[in-house]
Amino acid sequence: MRQSVRLRGMAGLIVYYAHPGHKYSHVNRHMARAAANLPGITFVDLYRDYPRFDIDVSREQHRLLAHDVILFQFPLFWYSTPSLLKEWQDLVLEHGFAYGAGGDRLAGKVMMLAVSGGGPEDAYTLQGYQQYPLRTFLTPLEQTARLCRMCFPAPYVLYASLKAPAAGLVEPHVNGYRRLLEAIRDDRYDFERAERLDVVRFDDLPIREEP
Repeated sequence: MRQSVRLRGMAGLIVYYAHPGHKYSHVNRHMARAAANLPGITFVDLYRDYPRFDIDVSREQHRLLAHDVILFQFPLFWYSTPSLLKEWQDLVLEHGFAYGAGGDRLAGKVMMLAVSGGGPEDAYTLQGYQQYPLRTFLTPLEQTARLCRMCFPAPYVLYASLKAPAAGLVEPHVNGYRRLLEAIRDDRYDFERAERLDVVRFDDLPIREEP
């Protein structure tokens, strides 16, 4: 059973971007630019800040404590995260801080993902060549959130990212990402509805309209 999301009035959104091939990216670099230019959002480019993987654990833990919604943006790499993001998790989410005895500092916060996959949507099915839904490959991250007592709403997903430019999907996906981030920032993102979905995309974002 997934942990239920009950979020209104969350304070602060931080976006962690991890892409080792940023300049060759078909979609993520445009998403990163959109996120970095949004006011009221903290944006961190992990490969820019830590090119030698020398992660400042204290700084990163303070960043986590200062924000209630932590969003990781990355392309799926061999059914997992890019290596620097995994290193960040290994070092920053320490026992006694994020989990274990006394490790409740992230409890009640939100971990969300913005993920792109190279394969088409039908590849991520029991009948497709990936043999599993995309959400199955994200299970380690979902369980990480659970262990840290964080909520884990549906990830923002783009399938067939390598063909997105030719298919005309880059602009709508980036615009959807911008709308998603703005909605979280402005307390208009319907986390409870998102929690009931497997993934969200640019054309089905659970955003509450302005009153």
